[in-house]
Amino acid sequence: MCLLLGATGVGKTLLLKRLQKLSVRDGTTDLGEPPVTLPTVGTNLTDLTLKRKRVTVRELGGCMGPIWPSYYTDCSSVIFMVDSANTTQMSSSCIQLLSVLSAEPLHTASVLVIFNKRDLPCTMSLVEMMSLFRMDDIIASATQPITTLELSARSGQGLQEVLGWLDSTLTD
Repeated sequence: MCLLLGATGVGKTLLLKRLQKLSVRDGTTDLGEPPVTLPTVGTNLTDLTLKRKRVTVRELGGCMGPIWPSYYTDCSSVIFMVDSANTTQMSSSCIQLLSVLSAEPLHTASVLVIFNKRDLPCTMSLVEMMSLFRMDDIIASATQPITTLELSARSGQGLQEVLGWLDSTLTD
């Protein structure tokens, strides 16, 4: 099980829909127009077929932040999404990330921190985001292996890297 976490409106549902379309083995890599999404109230479960096996991704709505810990058991990996265009949400996203990383059940889970919405003109650079989040310090002090990635779930930039990360973190 992989948990997909992040504040409301960061693009978790769109990411899941795009990954699901890419993981279908029909030979096409054309994502087409982005599907319409609505804020998730509750959870979404999505199965993705990867190179080595299938993985279930559980998206938890951003409004469910207070009860995220009840889903941490039986979780081998975490994708944490940040909206790199929403500067007013940065500090709360950083606090949420630190809370996730400090949770005992997730101490050995692989973590992917995604800075989404790179296609928008008002986003900070990855270097600025990493600096603002103090990712070097977080990575150095965390017990988990942490990977960072910037992407655009809307345009599809970076989606293959997410599937590759998921595939590489699966244990047999």
